Amino acid sequence: MELDLIEVQFDLRAIKPRELEEVLEDPFSVRFLPDADRSDGASRYYALGRTVADRHLFLSFWTDGKITRVVAARDMTEGEQRFYDRKYAEFR
Repeated sequence: MELDLIEVQFDLRAIKPRELEEVLEDPFSVRFLPDADRSDGASRYYALGRTVADRHLFLSFWTDGKITRVVAARDMTEGEQRFYDRKYAEFR
């Protein structure tokens, strides 16, 4: 999967591309698929995941299966992190 970081709407100095890749590859990430179907075949997702350095991030992204474009990225809120931690505990 190729990560597309052209024209991102967030600061790539605050959240590194490596961290985005780590969240997308996190085997314990929690992903949500919004209801709206797209005519171009791309799927939009929200993801809660953790980096190798234990940073918890929220991502909004779309993918067509080959290319992934991160639309938004930020640190998780407290509520999102509690939700992620509960889901993570279920997998362990």
